[in-house]
Amino acid sequence: MRMKQTYDSIYVKEYYEGYSIGVNPFSSSNFIQSSEAIVAGFQSGRSEYERMNGFLSGGIPNRILTDKILEDYLLAGMLGMSIDTLGYTPYQINTIVLWYQSGVEKYEPNQFDSLFGVLEELEIELIK
Repeated sequence: MRMKQTYDSIYVKEYYEGYSIGVNPFSSSNFIQSSEAIVAGFQSGRSEYERMNGFLSGGIPNRILTDKILEDYLLAGMLGMSIDTLGYTPYQINTIVLWYQSGVEKYEPNQFDSLFGVLEELEIELIK
């Protein structure tokens, strides 16, 4: 099987189409006559989904983790904020804890004094 050029616009478009199907836990992997790009994208997307949320064979969780949500937990750790893990599976909580702990390791209370000052000035209240 020959490898397609990754800069081929059609390949990239089809890859991302497959990727978006893969990160959606409600989609299936039954691709009839699909291109190599769609299949590769699907596999990459499904791998990404399962890295954060666990294998589909374990069921689809009530709350689905995304990179954006994990980045919020990282930021919460950096700011020394408490987090809410209600509704997440044990697998997801382990993933959240890793991201949060990574933020905690970067936490420096004095570094964020100016941020809290700006938030207070703008009347933005942080939920604890």
